[in-house]
Amino acid sequence: MAATAAFRETRDEVADRAAFPPPPLGARPVDRAAWIAAFRHVRDETERRAAPLSPEDQQVQSMADASPTKWHRAHTTWFFEQFLLREHLPGYAIYDERLHYLFNSYYVAAGPRQPRIMRGLITRPTADEVAGYRAHVDRAVEALLSQASASALEAILPVLEIGLYHEQQHQELLITDILHAFAQNPLGPAYDPNWRFPRPQGATGRAELARGITQIGHAGEGFSFDNESPRHDVLIQGGTIDRALVTNAEWLAFMADGGYARPELWLSDGWIAAQAEGWDAPGYWRRVGEDWASMTLAGIRAVDPALPVTHISYYEADAYARWAGRDLPTEFEWEVAAREDRLADAFGLVWQWTRSAYTAYPGYRPVDGALGEYNGKFMSNQFVLRGSSVATPQGHARVGYRNFFYPHQRWQFTGLRLSDVR
Repeated sequence: MAATAAFRETRDEVADRAAFPPPPLGARPVDRAAWIAAFRHVRDETERRAAPLSPEDQQVQSMADASPTKWHRAHTTWFFEQFLLREHLPGYAIYDERLHYLFNSYYVAAGPRQPRIMRGLITRPTADEVAGYRAHVDRAVEALLSQASASALEAILPVLEIGLYHEQQHQELLITDILHAFAQNPLGPAYDPNWRFPRPQGATGRAELARGITQIGHAGEGFSFDNESPRHDVLIQGGTIDRALVTNAEWLAFMADGGYARPELWLSDGWIAAQAEGWDAPGYWRRVGEDWASMTLAGIRAVDPALPVTHISYYEADAYARWAGRDLPTEFEWEVAAREDRLADAFGLVWQWTRSAYTAYPGYRPVDGALGEYNGKFMSNQFVLRGSSVATPQGHARVGYRNFFYPHQRWQFTGLRLSDVR
């Protein structure tokens, strides 16, 4: 991740990286101090990412897909209160019952909620009052971890663990959502004037994908979301996958060849979306004189041809692949190549679109209760992305991680690499 004011780590924070990921579940004896450190690490990172933002910045909601920073801070707190403290801390005093309607996201089993598109209307509680809510819940969680019996921890730690990874997901959304909001501001404000996109590794060539049957999915070591299981056999057709990501220079060639104006390159729904939205370049690109610039976390900057293209939809990625006479990899091809360390910049720059529909692995069953709504109910009409992005928190990325978005969405740091099937 780039060294920036918002993401820069002090010497003590670098030393504290071991606080996340937390110790593996099932370890004996349970290291309570390490779990408390992991909890503090994640909670502090959310506040660190929010710190450059004014109360006005934290209130804005620029579209239905995005949420205000203040809402992210409160929702992740509600998650621990709802699923951890209410269930496992006897005598816990709810901070404010009214907040559960405001900051539930999509957990129908947990009760009614503010419509997503109306989150920006929640002017109260204030950003400072949300900080008080976070502090109240943080104290209670740390007390629970310190005082719970060893047998109680067996039920507590799995919920805490998913809550930590859940909050990291919202840390990434906090960054991408505020970038979208700032992109709507004619002043082009900077989240961090010193932010710079990391340089890619500069790899060339293609990695071979041998034809055959292999296993995909979580292998049972360390954390995973439920949509990464069960582990199962898949057929790899054989072919190649590019070691490098597609760059801005390559995308500019696509644009110069009329890529956005050639309907034969586009899926029908993609062509409709491109025409309706007026797409003629990746998200956040704009003309500055004769040149292209882009809205970034540092404000408006010239497009660097050497950097990977980002903020593109699945429709754009698919059109580019057709233009290049290539394919997008399946998520399984990507996982095989990444597992064998044959992809440059698999992690840390851009999420990479695959041509795999987001659906259940064979034998998948969601977990019981409201947490079963976490992933399974979204397995429709979306595509899988693999890797991680510049906004992904340290310790969150994994080879088997399955991110997913609708094919028209492009406010995330999303890019691509190409493949060929024999």
